[in-house]
Amino acid sequence: MTTKRELIMTQVLAALAPTAGVSGRVYRSRVVALQRSETPAILVEPQTDSVSQETSLPTLDHSLRIAVSVVVRGDIPDQVADPIVEDVHARLMADLSLGGNAIDIQPNETSFTLVDADQPGGVITNSFSIRYRTTVASLSI
Repeated sequence: MTTKRELIMTQVLAALAPTAGVSGRVYRSRVVALQRSETPAILVEPQTDSVSQETSLPTLDHSLRIAVSVVVRGDIPDQVADPIVEDVHARLMADLSLGGNAIDIQPNETSFTLVDADQPGGVITNSFSIRYRTTVASLSI
């Protein structure tokens, strides 16, 4: 069986695959540097998964925080990334249950990292909190 967390990550990748301007370059937990020809791109990675038991029911409430980073190159990187960031947001907010796997998804914050290289580049990272529930006995149910 697959955990709900993994199902959610898979659904996020599927939702972002057709994002305009990245030509399908959507990567999960990529640790290898992107080559110039691989940008613009989207990187998706889990950050934290907090768990609590709020009721007397045998369930666990999870809050999964993910980072969705848009990597671009251009004279004004944050401006180049803006339409991609907008499309990412719209795609993730289109189905708040992420295919029935989540209770809700909400945007948290956006950070901007601008770098000087052979061509100016930027990484605009959007974080999202995804709430989901499992049973106490299984992360899959």
